[in-house]
Amino acid sequence: MAKSGKTTFKESVAEFSRLQRDIAARKFAPVYLLMGEEGYFIDRLCDQLAEGILSEAERAFNQIVVYGKDSECGAIINFCRQMPMMGSYQVVIVREAQQLRKIEQLSLYTQAPAASTILVLCHKEKSLDKRTQLYKQIAQQGEVFESTRPRDYEIGPWLADFIRSKGCSIDPKALTMLTEHLGVDIAKISNELTKLLTFLPEDTKTITADHIEQNIGISKDFNNFELTRALSERNMEKALMIADHFAHNPKENPLIVTISTLFSHFQRIFILNYQRWLVRHRGMQMPSDMELSRMLKLPNPFFLNEYKQAAALYPNKKVFTILGLLRQYDLKSKGMNSGSADEGELLRELLLKIFYL
Repeated sequence: MAKSGKTTFKESVAEFSRLQRDIAARKFAPVYLLMGEEGYFIDRLCDQLAEGILSEAERAFNQIVVYGKDSECGAIINFCRQMPMMGSYQVVIVREAQQLRKIEQLSLYTQAPAASTILVLCHKEKSLDKRTQLYKQIAQQGEVFESTRPRDYEIGPWLADFIRSKGCSIDPKALTMLTEHLGVDIAKISNELTKLLTFLPEDTKTITADHIEQNIGISKDFNNFELTRALSERNMEKALMIADHFAHNPKENPLIVTISTLFSHFQRIFILNYQRWLVRHRGMQMPSDMELSRMLKLPNPFFLNEYKQAAALYPNKKVFTILGLLRQYDLKSKGMNSGSADEGELLRELLLKIFYL
């Protein structure tokens, strides 16, 4: 699939699944351009093509793998124009194609690719310019896949689907623990989950917070998810206990990540309060729970009730002040006007200011 605009993460995931099915069904294109910021999907598709087109015996004669930094377009074109030996296809894989000098010269081949050659270009870190002749030719003659990195709120649903594809499910707390700890690095998440699923008992149907704590090393009681819940409930004692744990484990709980999580948390409270204001003062209808969950970009609708309760405790006048505090402490976490205070002291100071508003 090729499109002129920016590809969304959701579209990338759908296109990734389609290409996986086509490759498994041996519906091959003469040229594949696998490009974009998210390397995980590019690597998986490249591996599937490398292992699925030719048999192991055929690969020794008919599969060529080169790297962009060490190659030239002329040599790649020559490889592509060779006939396969004792087989139907020849496969030419160019890894790190973004480092290939004068990559546009490959258009001399892609304007009329050989029927017996499958060329795979792995163009990571960025997308090929869609205005170029090379891009347009591949889009017309073959397959273009653009791999887009997920936003924070998109990783949870993808992760839940990924786990379901492995024949398992994950409870909401465990899902949040994983996404907060591993961020949006899909390759890292996939590796951690593969290890986790290997260690779980065979009859395990649902991954829980205990599984995450025991196998990945994320505390189920002391994490950003529990900290935001303590703030939602205005439970100062619990919040300060978590802050103390963070202070003793700063590498696992960097302040800049915690502040980012808190900022998203209070932004959601602000949006919910504003929707309630529109109902009271403008006579508008309150959105459904499903609409609210989408509006708040929640990783799971399960968390909506927490935000409804928190909104009653944090009117938007307080939320404005808290967002200002978070911006201030974000700068302090980066070393601006923080004095000699370490991250643990800054977090405790921030939490006390929030609770005493």
